[in-house]
Amino acid sequence: MNKQNQYINEAAMQVENRYDFRNEEKDSYRINKGLTPEIIEEISAKKDEPQWMRDFRLRCLETYHDLDVPPWGPSIDGLNIDNIVTYVKPNTSMQGKWNDVPEDIKDTFEKLGIPQAEQKSLAGVGAQYDSEVVYHNLKEEVAKLGVVYTDIETALKEPYEPMIKEHFMKLVTPRDHKFAALHGAVWSGGSFVYVPPGVKVDIPLQSYFRLNAAGAGQFEHTLIIVDKGADLHFIEGCSAPKYNVANLHAGCVELFVADDAKLRYSTIENWSKNMYNLNTKRAKVGKNGTMEWISGSFGSHISYLYPMTILAGENAKAEFTGITFAGKGQNLDTGAKMVHNAKNTSSLINTKSISKDGGASTFRSSVVVSKNATGSKALVSCQSLMLDNISRSDTIPAMDIRTNKASVGHEAKIGRISDQAIFYLMSRGMSEAAARAMIVNGFANPVSKELPVEYAVEMNHLIQLEMEGAIG
Repeated sequence: MNKQNQYINEAAMQVENRYDFRNEEKDSYRINKGLTPEIIEEISAKKDEPQWMRDFRLRCLETYHDLDVPPWGPSIDGLNIDNIVTYVKPNTSMQGKWNDVPEDIKDTFEKLGIPQAEQKSLAGVGAQYDSEVVYHNLKEEVAKLGVVYTDIETALKEPYEPMIKEHFMKLVTPRDHKFAALHGAVWSGGSFVYVPPGVKVDIPLQSYFRLNAAGAGQFEHTLIIVDKGADLHFIEGCSAPKYNVANLHAGCVELFVADDAKLRYSTIENWSKNMYNLNTKRAKVGKNGTMEWISGSFGSHISYLYPMTILAGENAKAEFTGITFAGKGQNLDTGAKMVHNAKNTSSLINTKSISKDGGASTFRSSVVVSKNATGSKALVSCQSLMLDNISRSDTIPAMDIRTNKASVGHEAKIGRISDQAIFYLMSRGMSEAAARAMIVNGFANPVSKELPVEYAVEMNHLIQLEMEGAIG
């Protein structure tokens, strides 16, 4: 084995060990399975929430029962919400010092590399275990700038309660779809970030979400407000061990980017392949503002994921750069949406998908240009790579253009790895598996190069594991 192949194998083994473990379940409280008004009220009471939030949850439950399952996407018949535990409280309250986190939970996040990343390259870290945030910390020099970064339950109390009430599920409303309503009813955990006007946070903040409990759901809510002229990079990581029962992730992300502000939101998801990932993400961008999405989607059995950006102010910009890897037993339905509601706005959707061992990857894009959005530009580019004859890749673009004074384009490519390229690399001493992995990593490079170097390495390692079929 040459040194290059040895490095790839050792790196893959390290990442596999990092994710392929589970802890004994030592939760301090676990609510009954199912979805009833009594369960919703019990969750709210456990959290000691204000009355308006309890009322909101109950209204969301009614909406959930009113709405049908979304008509798009792969079948989710294997998901029975009556068998999902919607709230699991870990055996700790939120801690501000890493040493105060219980050993079993601390060990989980140390295996995932969270404290090491905090020390090397992050301005602040939040870590959620099952339904609650167990650790949150913001560097003192960033806090002095007026940046607020805390768990959303803490923010729900004074002095930030009015800000939460003004923004919570205003971008993603409960009536958007059935699982948005479900989220509104049972949400728990998540992060709240506020960056004051003109403040530029030079190094990223990160929240990491780990679902350990079998048969449970995770419903975190992330709310970020980047005020006028401010700048932030936020990183989200997700993972879970594999069980023989269905798990559900139905989180929600709401991002408010003010005039002249910029937000980059990077995600690396590595859910286990018994996970139904029904996540909803949305951003609203003001005049001259910029929104950038970087997304790496790995794992999960079924995914519905289509981040939306609403360009509400003149000259607002948005880019979505994403990659999806669908392996055996996976049906990943992903994409992005751009809504142009003001003059001279611009958007770019650039996605890549890889399918292998019978995996199905579907890309959906939606571009809406309103009649007021004259002078706007939109481009959608999707490229798919199929690694065998039994996998599937589909592209489903939708465009709704209400003005003839806009420039809109779409391109799609589907291809396979060239035998000539494999032969060339093998003639240079690489094994066939290593040659295929190198080509796939090159295909994914436009996404990985947009991530901080530690996360780019992580993503490339995840691709290597998927190539070997080693991620559960």
